Amino acid sequence: MEVVKESAAMLSNYEVHALLKELQAGALREGRRASAKKKQNLATISYETIKYLENTPCGLQTPEVVEKFLQALAPFNLTKSEKLQLLNHRPTTSVEIMAMVEECEERLSEDQMESLIKVITSMLPGEQEEEGAEGEEGEEG
Repeated sequence: MEVVKESAAMLSNYEVHALLKELQAGALREGRRASAKKKQNLATISYETIKYLENTPCGLQTPEVVEKFLQALAPFNLTKSEKLQLLNHRPTTSVEIMAMVEECEERLSEDQMESLIKVITSMLPGEQEEEGAEGEEGEEG
């Protein structure tokens, strides 16, 4: 594999996940005809990456969700890389957002920060809701 143009585009975790699943499905259809060693290494890396990404917020995202989320971020005047960080990590606290948005305290008011958290938690599906429900049940018993 050769890097043709470095930094041609930034991909979200969702896009990487979708691409790898597509490549994996294509490899299964073709029937692994190329050199076994090369294919073995690629298959292992793809499998491990897909397995990891399925346990992140991107495992629950769809193209429609991503598009609507990015449109909802327009009023916040965030950079492409900041939007990508928010999409990939699905932060739910002000502290997490401050780590992802450069000069956050100067650029976003407290109300904007709360509004941003509401946009993120309402529009992006995530495992936090499921874990929170399980954690509450475990604490009671």
